[in-house]
Amino acid sequence: MLVSLPEPYDFALSTRRFQASGPDLVHAFHDGCLYRFIAGREVRFAPAVGGVEVEPFDDAIRVGAEKLLGAQFDLSAFRAWAARDRVLAGLLPRLEGLRPPLLPDPFECLVSLITAQQVSLRSARAIRNRLVARYGRRGLRAVAFPSRAALADAHPEDLVALGFSRRKAEYVLELAAAPLDLAALGSSSDEEVRATLVSLRGLGPWTAEWFLARHLGRARAWPAGDLVLRKAAQLFYRMEVRQLGRRLAPFQNLSAHYLLAAFSMP
Repeated sequence: MLVSLPEPYDFALSTRRFQASGPDLVHAFHDGCLYRFIAGREVRFAPAVGGVEVEPFDDAIRVGAEKLLGAQFDLSAFRAWAARDRVLAGLLPRLEGLRPPLLPDPFECLVSLITAQQVSLRSARAIRNRLVARYGRRGLRAVAFPSRAALADAHPEDLVALGFSRRKAEYVLELAAAPLDLAALGSSSDEEVRATLVSLRGLGPWTAEWFLARHLGRARAWPAGDLVLRKAAQLFYRMEVRQLGRRLAPFQNLSAHYLLAAFSMP
């Protein structure tokens, strides 16, 4: 099934984030295609004229597949707006076809963010891979990110043995056991999502903001506490990151994705 995406669209550029910090068991690449589990099934994403071929495909997979492909973003409106910004206007040609991907599963997104707190992205990827290999379900190419139920019998020491700090291990297992409907956060306002997440141990403003940005795809999400985004703000704008966030309204999220992508390029 072809998931249509407006041109320009560059599959390799858009999925580059999943390969930038080393191999990713959840997002596996083979022969130019991306494999990952969605709705309990291993799905193949292949670049095609006019969009991306997604197989298998049904209504359950559609929602996650479109989120993974960033289909909800209105890039035409963003590009028209960004063309009037001196910095973004200069970056758009280098990043033509970039459609930022989103993580389809809220628990996966939050655990990934906990793993990435105060460590390098490469270290976080390695630790997450060990978690996935230990508790996830293997497919032909990819491994499904472990569900909350899969971690029900795990102890902090089990995660520490995989490379988690003691505190992070506790945060992950407490989140897995929390009586919170993570999927329901999609119907909450940005402020409600922030308040709910920061009320949980181990989830601060940085984590909440990236959850808004990389799972919910909220337009005004702006992770001002992110070290790399602060560096990008100084490099490209010579501005403090919170001040820049106000300047980039109402497209803070897409601007952050584009600035980080440009910052990571040679």
